[in-house]
Amino acid sequence: MKVLKDLYYTKDHEWLRVEGDEAYIGLTDFAQDSLGDIVYVELPEVDDEFSKEDAFAAVESVKAASDVFMPVDGKIVEVNEALLDEPNLLNEDPYENWIAKIEIADKSQLDELLTAEEYEKLLDEEV
Repeated sequence: MKVLKDLYYTKDHEWLRVEGDEAYIGLTDFAQDSLGDIVYVELPEVDDEFSKEDAFAAVESVKAASDVFMPVDGKIVEVNEALLDEPNLLNEDPYENWIAKIEIADKSQLDELLTAEEYEKLLDEEV
């Protein structure tokens, strides 16, 4: 499983790429591989606000449906609308094809997320 070094991770298999006060959120390689072929993505609305661990999006695959959880408190500033027509982009490159971009409400919450090394250890335990 591919794990990128410069991202934050959750135990629910979301990644977070921070750029200043904003961040992109997506599914990890492990998550998309576990789900199988993704056939539908439900995106949040721009300006929606979510608390950490709230379900903010959903993905459906040929195997299962799964919620996508907010890694930190934030407000949606952009969604990846390409996923509406091509949800399989998440399978092709889960780190390039993000789900939503947020404005981070509390950057101190980043300290509660996993580093790449910690996430790799979690994967070793789960596999």
